[in-house]
Amino acid sequence: MNWVFQQDNAAVHNARLTKDFFRENNITLLDHPECSPDLNPIENIWGWMAREVYKNGHQFQTVDALHEAIFITWSNVPTSLLETLASSMPKRIFEVINKNSGATHY
Repeated sequence: MNWVFQQDNAAVHNARLTKDFFRENNITLLDHPECSPDLNPIENIWGWMAREVYKNGHQFQTVDALHEAIFITWSNVPTSLLETLASSMPKRIFEVINKNSGATHY
């Protein structure tokens, strides 16, 4: 299977070590504008997960407890959220084009 990896080209993702890893492992990168969360729905999922994990001001006493909460939350991402984000892509792209790559409401 031919996989293409998407990242936002932020400086932290463009470190020489990272680039070397992708090259050495023959990983194809999607050409993507720098720092454009508008086009990466995973940013919305991270936000949803953070709100779920820390819902009602929940604090964790151990790293293991936080780790468990994150994995439980990840395994319970609603299918409807994934479908909504996937179906929003044409609108996201249209808005980015219309804003000349400026900020969008996404």
